[in-house]
Amino acid sequence: MVALAAVLPGGALRAEVMGCLIEPDRVADVGSQSVGVIERLMVERGDTVAAGQLVARLAAQVERASLSVAEARSQADAEVKQAEAAYLLAGRKLERTKDLLKRDFVSDQALDQAEAEARMAEHRVGQAREAQRVAAREMRLSNAQLGQRDVRSPFEGVVVERYRTEGERIEREPLVRVARLDPLRVEAIVPASQFGAIAVGQSAKVRTDLPNFAVLQAKVVLVDKVIDPGSNSFRIRLSLPNPDHRIPSGLRCKLDLGGADAKAAPDAASPSGTPLTPAAPAIKPAVARPVPSAPQPQLPVPNLSQPPTLPSARMVHDHKAPERMLVKQFITSVEPHLSLSRSMQRLPALPQEPRRDSAWARIDFSRMVLSLR
Repeated sequence: MVALAAVLPGGALRAEVMGCLIEPDRVADVGSQSVGVIERLMVERGDTVAAGQLVARLAAQVERASLSVAEARSQADAEVKQAEAAYLLAGRKLERTKDLLKRDFVSDQALDQAEAEARMAEHRVGQAREAQRVAAREMRLSNAQLGQRDVRSPFEGVVVERYRTEGERIEREPLVRVARLDPLRVEAIVPASQFGAIAVGQSAKVRTDLPNFAVLQAKVVLVDKVIDPGSNSFRIRLSLPNPDHRIPSGLRCKLDLGGADAKAAPDAASPSGTPLTPAAPAIKPAVARPVPSAPQPQLPVPNLSQPPTLPSARMVHDHKAPERMLVKQFITSVEPHLSLSRSMQRLPALPQEPRRDSAWARIDFSRMVLSLR
């Protein structure tokens, strides 16, 4: 799946149409917890099943017989009634022994024996009742073992595949495959540049190639928090309502997150609670505009054959003139040629003339500076 992104003015990113895949919300290969032979298979491919509906049953003659025995044992209360009757008799005997002891017709040993028999009878009653509770637990255990021979659907959905038929022996292999089609799940891979621009609860348009389901509305329910370093992308999941099971799963689609640029993700906070500084927006490149060119001044073409006017020897050797005046006169005489050479860079090329030796080019400036000092 390929995703594209466009850069908006101000540096914001807007998600463009990207590839996606419509899948069932849940898919389960339903099987039995025990080994056995399929006695009956109640569903066929394409059938709609509810949560907890019986889809298959294994042969369970032994489990049914065991349940019957446990049920009968749990309902047997003869031992409990016998223990209760013995306890009642022991209690009456203890009362008569106490009355006879007051009249000095029996000894203390007879009283002790009556008390011991009463306590033993009480313990037999508790033991009988406990045995009855154990039998009830055994009945529930047998019922659970019998329930393992039944295969039920874990959720509401559609049977998309049937692997077995009646009479086959299975060893915990799946019998049918059930898929939940309401809602559908839309999976898409988004480039890392869109991280933070997509939020949970955001709406999106899902486009398919089927004419009856050209444009569908979905909602973002999951955004990965980790970016895959290999592909530099992350995944998102959307929920697509499908109440009547009209939209088939397994379709390739195009996802349009047109509202990704309008919703800004919440600012991330540092571990101390201080919000981090947001990244500076990209600078919009300036558009080059034509600037009217100013008229270029017409500079006179210099006559390079004439050497510049240099200070005379009398001026150089005249020690009465100030040194500042000598330097100023020298600079004044040379400056037109220096500015003229810079101006000539913007002029068209002149025809080259034969090189001539000029007097000012052969002047030893080092001697002139020494004379000024």
